[in-house]
Amino acid sequence: MELPLYFISDLHLRLDPSEKEVQRQKRLFHFFRHIAETKGTLFIVGDLFDFYFEYKNVIPKDFFNFYMEIHRLKEAGVNTHFIFGNHDYWVMDFITKELMYKVYDSDIEFTKNGKRFFLTHGDGLLSWDRGYRIMKKIIRSPFFIWCYRWLHPNIGYWIAKKFSGDLEHYTHPDEYNRKVLDELTPFAHDKIIDGVDYVLCGHYHQATEKQINSGKLLILGDWFTFDSYGIFDGEDLVLKRWNSKNPSSIL
Repeated sequence: MELPLYFISDLHLRLDPSEKEVQRQKRLFHFFRHIAETKGTLFIVGDLFDFYFEYKNVIPKDFFNFYMEIHRLKEAGVNTHFIFGNHDYWVMDFITKELMYKVYDSDIEFTKNGKRFFLTHGDGLLSWDRGYRIMKKIIRSPFFIWCYRWLHPNIGYWIAKKFSGDLEHYTHPDEYNRKVLDELTPFAHDKIIDGVDYVLCGHYHQATEKQINSGKLLILGDWFTFDSYGIFDGEDLVLKRWNSKNPSSIL
């Protein structure tokens, strides 16, 4: 696992040809090219897509530019690790074998340079997520996926576009963000007490770096409000905002 380690989440790449979406993805791809130059390792901590469903012989053409950019990272020697989020349930061999170095359908832990990392997308962690935890089991079940795969791809993606809202609905008021942080803090505290140095998650669309005892909690933000990412240089983990003119910009 090569340094530096980069961490991003909640890209929510969309089935949307609008100029706004095109420009948003261009910022992301500039970031990928920066990683290709600096080398290192990339972790995508969930919700790469707003909707993605891979059929046995069909992949969505809307994400062609993304496929190319990730493949360029691979050719540059950058390994990309992908943790599935609540929008990434239905990937198959093309994503997992052709583009990503490794994929994970649940939380992961690893140690680098003596620092222990815990990565989770973060969905289902909150006390009010009980209903979601039930729904998650249903829509990730082999039976549900088998049923959806019987839909013609044009129909399947038409349904997805109908149910996909604007990115603005992922933006939450300050009061909600405080409640989320109040619940995630004891979760991260317990991990740190158990020996974890860094707890990283996505899902909540807030960019937060919080010191907890000797460790840190990073909520990784997203790539339409913050353009934020975590970076570990071998000594410390910090949260930054991507700026192609100033890659060292700290949030």
